Amino acid sequence: MAKQEERNLNITLKSEETEENEIIISFSAFFVQLKRFFIFWVVLAVMIGMLIPAGSVMFAADEHKNLTAIISFNYDGVENGYAPDGSTLDVLSSLKNPSVIEATLTSMGEPLTLLENVRQSISLTGKIPEDAANKINMYKNIYEQGNLSAGEKMLEVKYFPTQYTVTFNYSKTGLKADKAVELFNLLLEKYHTYFLETYGFNQALGSAVTALDYTTYDYAQAVDVFSSTLTMLEEYINNLSEDDVTRFRATSTGYSFSDLSESIDTIQEVDLDLISSYVTVNNVTKDKATQIDYYNYRIEALTRQKAIAEETLAGLNASIEQYEKNTIIIYSENQDTSEYAQASATYDDMFNRKIEAQKTVSSCTQQIDELQKRVNALKGKTAASKDKIEKVEADLAALSEKVNDLLDKTNQTANEYYETVYLANAYSILVPASTSALRTTKSVINSSMESLLVAEAVLAVLYLMLAFVLSLIYENRAKKAENAGNAGNPNKAEVKEIFVTAVNDLDSMQQEV
Repeated sequence: MAKQEERNLNITLKSEETEENEIIISFSAFFVQLKRFFIFWVVLAVMIGMLIPAGSVMFAADEHKNLTAIISFNYDGVENGYAPDGSTLDVLSSLKNPSVIEATLTSMGEPLTLLENVRQSISLTGKIPEDAANKINMYKNIYEQGNLSAGEKMLEVKYFPTQYTVTFNYSKTGLKADKAVELFNLLLEKYHTYFLETYGFNQALGSAVTALDYTTYDYAQAVDVFSSTLTMLEEYINNLSEDDVTRFRATSTGYSFSDLSESIDTIQEVDLDLISSYVTVNNVTKDKATQIDYYNYRIEALTRQKAIAEETLAGLNASIEQYEKNTIIIYSENQDTSEYAQASATYDDMFNRKIEAQKTVSSCTQQIDELQKRVNALKGKTAASKDKIEKVEADLAALSEKVNDLLDKTNQTANEYYETVYLANAYSILVPASTSALRTTKSVINSSMESLLVAEAVLAVLYLMLAFVLSLIYENRAKKAENAGNAGNPNKAEVKEIFVTAVNDLDSMQQEV
C-alpha cells in the first residue's frame, strides 16, 4: 500500500542572501504546542475568573452594599421644581431630614446613634424628563454638525426631575442586608408621612392655637384672640373648599369643608358674640385703665391701616377708570367688523387688589366701631361683679373646648383630603429596595467584569505567543538537524549521479584504448 504523502502548510521566512537562514514554521507544529499547553491555559483562565471576583468582594465589599429604589412625584408644579405649597422642592434634603430617619429607627427599635451614618449614606439621582432629553439630544446633534450656538442652547435647557433613583449604601451602618432593606423601605414610607405633613394641612396652626393660654389675656382680649383664630381657620377651610372639585367628605369625621365653615360661623355668631356682648355690657375686665389704653391704641392703629387702605383704593379706582383694555377686531366674510374689549392680566391684578383694599377698609371700620363701644362702656360703667367674672371665665373655657374640637376635626378632615384626594398620587415608591444572593453575585460580576476581561485577554495573548515561540524553536531545531544529516549521508539521487558519472568515465577510457 502506497504511503500517503503528508501535506503541511508552512510559513517560510527566507533570507535574500542565502537559503541556509530559512526559518520554517509549520501550522501543525503550532497547533501541537497549543494542544500541549491547552489544559494549563484553561486552568489559569478558570483561576483568574474566580480570583478576580473574590478579590473584588474582599477589597471592595462596600461598593456592593448599595440598595436602590425609585420614587416619583406627581402633582401640579413639580415639573417646574415646586413643592405642593409653592416653595422650592428639595428632595434630597427633605428625604434626609433627621425627623424622618429618627421615626424610622424608632419604629425598627434601632439605636438613634445610627442616625448620622444613615443620613450620610443616602444619595439621589434625578431622571431627565423625556421632553428635556429630546431637546438636549436635538441640540447635541446640531452642535456635532458644527453649529456652535446649538451648544449654548443645549446648556440653557432647564428641567426638573419627577423621578429619582435613591441609593442607600449601608456599609457604615453595620446592618446586615435584610435589616438594611427593611430600614430603607421603611424610611421611604416614613417620608410619605413627612411629605403630607409638610405640604398638606398646616399642623403649626392647630398646635399654636391649642397651646395658646387665653387665661393670660384680659377677657375682651381673649375674645379677640378667639375671633382672630376662627377667622384665620375659616379662610383656610374656604381655600381648601375652592380647590375641592369632588365635594369631599371625610370618613374619619363625617365633615365636609362646608360643614366646617358653617360650624365656625355658628361659633362666631352665637358663642363668641354672646361672650363679647356680655363682656362689653357688663364691663367685665381685670384692669379697667389698662383695657382703655389698649383699646385706644388699637383704634389708632386700625385708623392708620384704614387710611392707607382708602388711599390705595382711591388710586386703584383711578387707574382702573383710565386703563385701556386690549381691543380685539374680528373680520367676517361680508367685510363687517366687530370690536371687543378684553381685560389683561394687569387689569385683573388691579381689580383683585381693589377688592382686597375694600375688604380692609370694611374690616377696619367694623373693628374701630366695636372698640369704641368698649371704650365708652368702660368709661361709663363700674367694674363687673365677681359672679359676672366667673360666668365669663366659664363661657371662655367652654368656647376654648369648642374651638379646640373644631381644630381637631379640621385637622383630620384636611389630612384625609390631602392623603386621599389632593396629594393621593403626589409621592409614590415605584420600585422598592430589595436584595438577594443572586443580585449580590450579579453586582460583583458586573463590577469586576472589566478587570476580568482584561486579565483573560492578556492570558490568551501570552498563551498564543508561547505556542508560537516554542513551535518556532522546535521546527528550526529539527530543520538544522536534518540539514546536518544530509551533509554527511548523500541521498539516493546523489549516489546514482556519482555512479552514472563513473560509468561514463569508464566507457570513455575503453574507447580510447
